[in-house]
Amino acid sequence: MTAQVTQPAPDFTATAVMPDNTFDENYSLSAQKGKYVVLFFYPLDFTFVCPSEIIAFDKKLKEFQNRNCEVIGASVDSHFSHWAWKNTPVEKGGIGNVQFPLVADITKSIARDYGVLVNDSVALRGLFLIDKEGVLRHSLINDLPLGRNVDEAIRVLDALQFTEEFGEVCPANWKKGDEAMKPSADGVAEYLAKHGK
Repeated sequence: MTAQVTQPAPDFTATAVMPDNTFDENYSLSAQKGKYVVLFFYPLDFTFVCPSEIIAFDKKLKEFQNRNCEVIGASVDSHFSHWAWKNTPVEKGGIGNVQFPLVADITKSIARDYGVLVNDSVALRGLFLIDKEGVLRHSLINDLPLGRNVDEAIRVLDALQFTEEFGEVCPANWKKGDEAMKPSADGVAEYLAKHGK
């Protein structure tokens, strides 16, 4: 099963390093039902672009939590490696005590299910937005050298929550507080007449 937008997100149970540095050997995606989830994959612990992304997600974690969204990181490293990286100071190449779970995908099965495993080796920079019912609603996959924009992940989460609440659709570059469109030909025409082509 490969992850596909509009379909249930592939479930998994794996060992994760939790915010308090304990190991949860039965951490599962399905246990997050009722919350939104941003699941992101990164290639490896103790690398270069990865810590910038993980720390960026951690800095914005409250913004996700305020939107009823869990952030989950995953790579093909062991939970011991995750733990060691969390317990290495940032100035020495670590990520510090980030406050979201880091999943150990040592068998590479989760990365494979989400279609991000490359060369049967490491995960590409995949990001997946899963709704409260466990349905995959957005995916983004970057090549290894291309870091992601955390603010864009928040923007897409805002757009999803807006459409769920109001039934309108979000045009290009929409952000929270902007006007949206009614999902009809008249709605699009009205929006474009106001905002230009």
